[in-house]
Amino acid sequence: MPQVAKYDQSGNELEKVELNDSVFNDKINEHVVHQVVNAQLAARRGGNASTKTRGKVRGGGRKPWRQKGTGRARHGSIRSPLWVGGGITFGPSPRSYDKKLTKKMKRLALRSVLTDKVQRDEVILVDKIDLAKPKTKAVIKILADLNLEDKKTLIVMPKKEEKLYLSARNISNVKTLLAGSVNAYDLLDNEMIIFIEEAVKMVEEVLAE
Repeated sequence: MPQVAKYDQSGNELEKVELNDSVFNDKINEHVVHQVVNAQLAARRGGNASTKTRGKVRGGGRKPWRQKGTGRARHGSIRSPLWVGGGITFGPSPRSYDKKLTKKMKRLALRSVLTDKVQRDEVILVDKIDLAKPKTKAVIKILADLNLEDKKTLIVMPKKEEKLYLSARNISNVKTLLAGSVNAYDLLDNEMIIFIEEAVKMVEEVLAE
């Protein structure tokens, strides 16, 4: 079974903790990880580009002039795509970029990334992070005590801890995430992962086979 070090928030190592073998020591599937991360990034795209066809542009209900006898080209509406201010032909309209993924793929990608992180010694546990009040300097000190002040770090919490969230949100290289929201992209996007001990158990319960 893979082991990681558990610390207190002052940076003192308490013990080595064994992690679930099926979650943190799985076979790494790079292809599935690539698919899942691509799908996550695609889902973030807005798809808000929008144009109006001739049927959606206001006005133009009346024929601008009679069909024959004026010497001018025949037209049925001033909102034709040929006219300035008219509709757009084949223009973009709002769309979704979401890609379908199965739960099995998402879980496999998570196990693959977590396994890779543990193998690279990029995962540590902290028994708890207890802050008296929201204070950014307090989180900076904790990271310094853990020798992580210069590393892009993801802190995984078992539940939303308001003091920790408020204290960490102004630190550019730190992100907090709930255990239930752990995903492949955020794990890969950070150099180090700090699991508050309860959060690891929650992730193991969901991903263990």
